[in-house]
Amino acid sequence: MTKNSAGERLYNGLLKENPTFVLMLGMCPTLAVTTSAINGLGMGLTTAVVLALSNLIISLLRKVIPAKVRIPAFIVIIASFVTVVQLLLQAYLPSLNDALGVYIPLIVVNCIILGRAESYAYSNPPIPPLFDGIGMGLGFSVALTCIGAVRELLGTGKVFDMQVMPDSFTPIGIFVLAPGAFFVLAALTAIQNYLKIKGAKKGKDTSKIGSGCSHDCLNCGEKGCAERFYDANAEERKED
Repeated sequence: MTKNSAGERLYNGLLKENPTFVLMLGMCPTLAVTTSAINGLGMGLTTAVVLALSNLIISLLRKVIPAKVRIPAFIVIIASFVTVVQLLLQAYLPSLNDALGVYIPLIVVNCIILGRAESYAYSNPPIPPLFDGIGMGLGFSVALTCIGAVRELLGTGKVFDMQVMPDSFTPIGIFVLAPGAFFVLAALTAIQNYLKIKGAKKGKDTSKIGSGCSHDCLNCGEKGCAERFYDANAEERKED
């Protein structure tokens, strides 16, 4: 896949730089709302819509938004989409809206969205950031759904409110409480690390799994990398 192609951006968000399991971003909603698979899926898809649309608009306006006020401008754009999404949820999915509660408005300050806006959307033409947002959003959705499904299965014996475990199964109540989120996230991350080590032993390049960055800036093709972006701004300020 070529760099910045639609497929590469989707793969990047889903696997190589998954925002939850690799970059460890957005932990607050990840740990708080994943008491069930449906809540995790709802939160993930809601964030994905906001992420994709805000990336697209920020990229389209990147030459108009002054660098000094880019963060406030990003927040205004993101907040506008969050408001629209929340009103739609209130109108058509009120039960999901009630379940997610305050975490829907807090999407405005989700570090995944602000991070992609700053490090990628603001530095690239519109189409790659759109698919970058879709990829990151889908990666976030998959991660939250997996965590929610495991917690719901162990805590209630159900997945998507459908009985899975036999009647003899005794639910482990702690998994639908706050500590359960840490247990499940730690276990899934450990599985990811195990696969990384196993792949490395077979000679596969797993250097970016679990890090999100090779730190090889000289040979890096990531045009919107946040570290290089800030370095460029620092150089501009020195010249001024």
